[in-house]
Amino acid sequence: MVVAITLLLTAAQSCMKWEYGTMEEFRVSESGLFICNEGNFQYGNATLSYYNPETGEVENEIFARANAMKLGDVAQSMVIRDGIGWIVVNNSHIIFAIDINTFREVDRITNIASPRYIHFVSDTKAYVSQIWNNRIYIVNPKTFEITGDIVCPNMTMESGSTEQMVQVGDYVFVNCWSYQNRILKIDTRTDTVVAELTVGIQPTSLTLDRNGKLWTITDGGFAGSPYGFEAPALYCIDPESFTIERQFSFRLGDAPSEIQINGSKECLYWINDDIWAMDISAERLPVRPIIEARGTKYYGLTISPTNGDIYIADAIDYQQQGVIYRYSAEGELKDEFYVGIIPGAFCWK
Repeated sequence: MVVAITLLLTAAQSCMKWEYGTMEEFRVSESGLFICNEGNFQYGNATLSYYNPETGEVENEIFARANAMKLGDVAQSMVIRDGIGWIVVNNSHIIFAIDINTFREVDRITNIASPRYIHFVSDTKAYVSQIWNNRIYIVNPKTFEITGDIVCPNMTMESGSTEQMVQVGDYVFVNCWSYQNRILKIDTRTDTVVAELTVGIQPTSLTLDRNGKLWTITDGGFAGSPYGFEAPALYCIDPESFTIERQFSFRLGDAPSEIQINGSKECLYWINDDIWAMDISAERLPVRPIIEARGTKYYGLTISPTNGDIYIADAIDYQQQGVIYRYSAEGELKDEFYVGIIPGAFCWK
């Protein structure tokens, strides 16, 4: 049911010029999948989609329809905590907090230079990683305020990049991607970087397995890069000793990314043109993909934590609506549906 109302915004909100039109009310499933569609850089056409795996129904542009305003410029990532969805919108320098059932905005964190991901340390403290910035912001999720920052060592404002964060005990580990080659270790009790580990060029993502081991995958840079160009690699890291336990090398020119893990945390997945899968106990990289690309542009990846279904985001040409492909854990196509422009990140409800 569409409810036509006039949206009253504060002066600070109005200056953002995100007014869209009318608000819509939603009734959605208890469990589902959010898809962040980045949109084109500086076009302000990022959107949020919602998919019900039980019925196959998809709702697009749910943020705009529920809040009567556009989401902003480059929807980078989303996480859920205590019924609130936190949507990081990179080039709009904002993080929206929404009710995950109504999609209505609860509040927002503003004035963050270039946010990428948000990680919750506690109910009153969260870290926000950034690209092109040498700081990780500290925010209070209860007051929606920036309370401090963590300066990352050996990183300039221009080439700085902190990305995904994984917590083990009192420590948060973060991969440094753009023109970087490190994993940082942050003590959450003091909010300081206490150690750093050198890996290959540009670790793209980070995850944790059932044995408490960290996994990261590097893309190796690119030909002509001032930072270097090398064969990418997959790394298994022991967080306690903060050392590399195992390393698997790809071919020069490969560009693996988006390392993910299944619900039991015993099987890794990643994109390298095709979709690849590997048991965490494997002694070598797989020789055949689980899902072939077949002329598509795989851009995002997630694994259902309940049944192991594989969801792949296809950006197509980065201009038109992207497609999500849903495969079984065995690699059989089960569904496909259109979402927004450049679907990249997923969030399970």
